[in-house]
Amino acid sequence: MNKTISKVYIASDHRGVGLKLYLIEMLTAAGYVVVNLGVDDPNKIVDFPDVAKNLAETMENDEKSRGILICGTGAGMEIAANRYRHIRASRCERPEQARDDRFHDDINVLALASDDIDIEMAFICARTFLESPFDAIERRIRRIEKIS
Repeated sequence: MNKTISKVYIASDHRGVGLKLYLIEMLTAAGYVVVNLGVDDPNKIVDFPDVAKNLAETMENDEKSRGILICGTGAGMEIAANRYRHIRASRCERPEQARDDRFHDDINVLALASDDIDIEMAFICARTFLESPFDAIERRIRRIEKIS
C-alpha cells in the first residue's frame, strides 16, 4: 500500500456501479482510505460529466489524493475529468499502462471502462495506479506544468 496517498476518491455513473463497489471492497481490504462519491444505484441514470466534476472538485484541495472514475467506456470520464486543470486522467485497461502513465505523466485519476475490463484486471490496474511512482525529473515536471 502506498502510504503517501491520503484518500482514494472513487465514483461512477450508473454503468460502473458494480465495478466501483467491487473496487471499494478490494481497495479498503488492501488498507486504502476509499471515499465513495456515488452513484450506488445502477437504475439511477446520471450524466458522466457531473460525476467527473464532483470528483474533480473534491480532489481540488487534496493534492495527496488519487481518484478513480468508472463509466461504460472509460473515455467519457477521462475526457470530462481532464477539463479540470489539476486533474490528469488516463483510461487504462492494462497494469502496464497505469504504471507508465503514473511514471511519465503523474496521472492522479484512473479512468476505467466497466463494459470492457474484467473486475480482477480492474483491481490490478487500480493497485498498480496507486502504487506506482512518478519520475519527478525536470523534463517531466516541466511538461506537466505546461498542461496545468
